[in-house]
Amino acid sequence: MADAKNKVLSGAGLRGQIAGQTALSTVGKEGAGLTYRGYDVRELARCGKFEEVAYLLLYGELPTAAQLQAYIERLQALSDIPDTLKEVLERIPADAHPMDVMRIGVSMLGTLEPEESFAQQHDVTDRLLATLPAMLIYWYRFSHEGVRIDCVTQEKDLGGHFLALLHGKSPSELHREVMNVSLILYAEHEFNASTFTGRVCASTLSDLYSCVTGAIGSLRGPLHGGANEAAMDLIDRFNSPEEALEELRQMVERKELIMGFGHAIYRDSDPRNEVIKAYAKQLADEVGDTVIYPVSEAIEKFMWDEKRLFPNADFFHASAYRFMGIPTKLFTPIFVCSRLTGWAAHIFEQRANNRIIRPSAEYIGEEQRAVTPISER
Repeated sequence: MADAKNKVLSGAGLRGQIAGQTALSTVGKEGAGLTYRGYDVRELARCGKFEEVAYLLLYGELPTAAQLQAYIERLQALSDIPDTLKEVLERIPADAHPMDVMRIGVSMLGTLEPEESFAQQHDVTDRLLATLPAMLIYWYRFSHEGVRIDCVTQEKDLGGHFLALLHGKSPSELHREVMNVSLILYAEHEFNASTFTGRVCASTLSDLYSCVTGAIGSLRGPLHGGANEAAMDLIDRFNSPEEALEELRQMVERKELIMGFGHAIYRDSDPRNEVIKAYAKQLADEVGDTVIYPVSEAIEKFMWDEKRLFPNADFFHASAYRFMGIPTKLFTPIFVCSRLTGWAAHIFEQRANNRIIRPSAEYIGEEQRAVTPISER
């Protein structure tokens, strides 16, 4: 029976198995569906700033007004990147995967400003949080436009800072609000693949940069962070809801995977979706869209009617980002700019009560056997 059980667990990708403890978030529980340190993510998105949520995750409690202002000013002061890192970013070709750019940027900063002791972990995290948007956009605009941007802006929030770096101007209040909400929704999500990667690395007592670099590698995969890009690629294939429905039926018949739907933990809905979908509709109305949002709604309805699958956070994020003029290839790196807060908080937690994460494997290979001499093979 034990062997049979192990095989089932192996085939399930460890879904449903408790692999550790955390005080950072709950996922799929009754009530809110997703909480950060006990707060409903929808409530945080409705009335909070991303910097408040970052502070909550990293420092344990929501900040006072004075603490928040000081934290915002601190991040602003840390937002420029070293010239040596800029030189490295300029050498990365335009056709590189942007997640590789993020990985290289984090790793390079770690060589320039290493974490010498765990006492520096908050300082390192704040530095990364402040500089990740500049790492990405400096590379993107230099490689695609030949422009060397100033990595410091006058924006008072990281979402606005990201958009100002990308577009070279201060964003509208709606765009600023949507980016703020998006960063909040993506900030933390319990033991997902990238977070668990970071915790495994942290359990070896490695430095924070290495843990984050590993997490970025896990997030790069299309079954994790790449889902919002895949959703946009799907939506872009259709010029009308009718065309989308016709092709979707064929995709289902061919048993093709349709990204952006369903979730490993949530059973009935993703609480983040209801928030970002409402903003996607606002943005669609703002730009006078008559294709992308209607197609998205048609896909959503079809997937529920035919497969009983609901959209996760990634699906309507795709159209929201498109309406704000963000290139599809930059969708997943935005996830990094936000999820760094959750990753780092988990790394702190792992370090505070550490045991190396070293699970066992069920061996399914050959029984022990003698080595045949090479002359006899």
